[in-house]
Amino acid sequence: MSGRYPDWATDGKDWPNRTASSFVRAGGYEWHVQIMGSGPICLLIHGTGAATHSWRDVMPLLAKHYTVVAMDLPGHGFTKGTGQRPTLEGMATSVAALLDEMKLTPAFVVGHSAGVAIGTQLLLGRKWQIPLIGFTPALMPFPGLAARLFPQLAKMLFTNPFVSIIFSRMAQAPGQTAKFLARATGSNIDTAGAKYYTRLFSKSGHCDGAIRMMANWRLENLRDQLSNLTSPTLLIRASQDSAIPKAAVEDAAALIPDCTLEVMEKLGHLAHEEDPKQAADSITRFAKKQGIG
Repeated sequence: MSGRYPDWATDGKDWPNRTASSFVRAGGYEWHVQIMGSGPICLLIHGTGAATHSWRDVMPLLAKHYTVVAMDLPGHGFTKGTGQRPTLEGMATSVAALLDEMKLTPAFVVGHSAGVAIGTQLLLGRKWQIPLIGFTPALMPFPGLAARLFPQLAKMLFTNPFVSIIFSRMAQAPGQTAKFLARATGSNIDTAGAKYYTRLFSKSGHCDGAIRMMANWRLENLRDQLSNLTSPTLLIRASQDSAIPKAAVEDAAALIPDCTLEVMEKLGHLAHEEDPKQAADSITRFAKKQGIG
């Protein structure tokens, strides 16, 4: 696992759903994209620090009904290059450029955590009224002291070139990534999931991408636009989520005009990885309710 960035030939040799992978140049990036299935297009957007492996078990289930499209976000996983700044608006613009290059128009969007914010910004920017489904969504600014400290802390981390190197070396220690994920998310994912997170976190370039994204992340403007979101929306929180407060999800749901709120019990922030069947069932049920499928 040498090298600063994940390498497809070595780190990707046993990547989940590898046969569905391809690489596409768009918007200044060379994107790692996975496509499988047939039917209406379901776009999957992962959260900060993750990659397509986050949907590894959800994708095959959804592919029974839909054409499922997932990508590694800029600076994450196997997507490399220099395009838009990794702000919320920049990320949404980059995803839109990828969809344009591939000539794809999703029938609905599914996001996780920060991926829900990117999906929401994408819908607002494109004025799409397609359904949105968000797992453990990060749609609201962090409350209290964290709102003031988090951006500054992320900037400090990013401007120190040794932080990502130190973090990546710590992640290489046996069992450390699984412990970190359990503490940070409240989730206990399977051994395979921990292996892929360890592989990514062991790369300082991937860590840089996640920290750069956090350093540029602002949700105040998105919060103020949620009342303009006309898409049928399903937000799903997890009862054991230690990353996103219950109130933050409920407050976001209250601002969206056509929003349904569900709870995945006894699961954490990575609920869709802990129980992919329940996650896929929630997606297909809501999509069918909207006439998709």
